[in-house]
Amino acid sequence: MADPVAPVDAVDPVALDALRSRWLPALLAARDGARHPDPWPYADELLRRWSEPQRRYHTVTHLTAVLDHVDTLEEYADDPAAVRLAAWFHDAVYLPERSENEERSARLAERALPEAGVGAARTAEVARLVRLTVGHDPADDDRNGQVLCDADLAVLAGAPGAYAAYTAAVRQEYHFVPDDAFRAGRSAILRQLLDLPRLFRTPLGAGRWEATARHNLRSELEMLSLR
Repeated sequence: MADPVAPVDAVDPVALDALRSRWLPALLAARDGARHPDPWPYADELLRRWSEPQRRYHTVTHLTAVLDHVDTLEEYADDPAAVRLAAWFHDAVYLPERSENEERSARLAERALPEAGVGAARTAEVARLVRLTVGHDPADDDRNGQVLCDADLAVLAGAPGAYAAYTAAVRQEYHFVPDDAFRAGRSAILRQLLDLPRLFRTPLGAGRWEATARHNLRSELEMLSLR
């Protein structure tokens, strides 16, 4: 079995403040223009969730990276505001031992966003996008889904050191899973991703990240088979 998980470091307050400042424009761009409640409690609740101690990869660092990638890819989205809110909510509920995190995150969005002033149609789109991150396989005409999924999977195209840090963090999140079971489960996920006709659907993602991501996935799969 893997070594016990190391204590999590305190979340950087500067990073939290930077993320908190990004919530307001994301929410205002999605609201319908009427008067609405104070937006900051929603930001604080989301950041509290993203800072929970069981997280090692699905942290505020991951949230920041996904939002950064959405900024890079936004020209390909039909509704960048919905995609940004979906990024905020896509792993807002995350318990490594549970299998329905995406569904619970989508339901959280369906409860919170109408209270925060987001209309029904956009709330439904945000929830749909969150659920799409289960398989990361958006339709060819799903521009919003393509941007969110590309932003979420961009970590797969990291340089060797960054990719190694990512895989180590994932293993720490699942520290309670015995090694053999983890290798089998992780290998199945890697094969599922490699079986997709394309990992990245936006032109920028396909051109910049596809080849490196596939190399990283194949290398990790080979290493898992040798252990």
